[in-house]
Amino acid sequence: MKAMLFQYLKNVNSRHLMVCVGGDGTVSEVAHGLLLKAQIDAGKDTDYVPRPARAPLPLGVIPAGTTNILAYTLYGIKHPVTATLHIIMGHVQPVDVCTFSTPSKLLRFGFSAMFGFGARTLALAEKHRWMPSSQRKDFAFIKTLANLRPEECELSFLPLQTSQEGSHENDRRKKETIKNNGSKDQWHKIQGHFLNVSIMAIPCLCSMAPRGLAPNTRLNNGSMALIAVQNTSRSAFIKHLKRYASVKNQFNFPFVETYTVEEVKVQPRFKSMFDSKDDTCGNSTSAEGTYPWNIDGDLVEEGSAVHVRLHPQLIDLYGVNIDELQGSKATCNCI
Repeated sequence: MKAMLFQYLKNVNSRHLMVCVGGDGTVSEVAHGLLLKAQIDAGKDTDYVPRPARAPLPLGVIPAGTTNILAYTLYGIKHPVTATLHIIMGHVQPVDVCTFSTPSKLLRFGFSAMFGFGARTLALAEKHRWMPSSQRKDFAFIKTLANLRPEECELSFLPLQTSQEGSHENDRRKKETIKNNGSKDQWHKIQGHFLNVSIMAIPCLCSMAPRGLAPNTRLNNGSMALIAVQNTSRSAFIKHLKRYASVKNQFNFPFVETYTVEEVKVQPRFKSMFDSKDDTCGNSTSAEGTYPWNIDGDLVEEGSAVHVRLHPQLIDLYGVNIDELQGSKATCNCI
């Protein structure tokens, strides 16, 4: 499929309109292809793109997947007709994009990623693709939760220097970081055992999290949300997960830390703690020494440190800004 996509994109120019019908993984793959084409057309090195070129044309998203996070975030609802109307009416929003790279290569462009629980759940689900999609995801979630274990890693991040309006009242660590940070290029590091690490450039709305997996960020405010869930009991972690579906603050736990950042580096400290023979880890199909990443619903396996950079307004997508969807919150909460 990837080869066919890139072959098709060779003939795309700024006079075209591209519409993608599919789930988060399909949409992310098309967006990645558009941005990769932009780098090639601009004569840039596709293995190292600190300042990538913008996508050459806007992308429309018509939801046809299971979760449809990007569609929810753009339209406030998972509804193909609503998405089509936004495309027809020309409602275009510039959207922030991340690059995920190792010291030697670019992994991909994307909007959000999870390391730890969210990635291992996806890795296990990918091993059971013979199951129906919804059953596969539920099975992987429950089995990974039953075998909940942390990953030891080091998180390095560059805090955002400009305070964002409307930030979460419990984003206390971000405020402390900005207050104590005298240099724009001063990196901060935290080490420990983490159950899950989320890095998100968009709010990531969905039916399971109507306020968003990262409610502090917006489509194009030039910031990423770094959410680090430290090791805790299974019952406490479940309480944290259940908060996403409610109006309560899902970050109001002593083991959850949130930051507003521009760049993040994730360095696993040593080989995964899981037994490679244990099917619940979802790592048995990975090469030795690699770790699963969930990037926009796609499984990416990597053994070295991953550097995530934010690139403001790198692509145009059809939809509306999250601040314009206040009237749609009741619709999302009723799903």
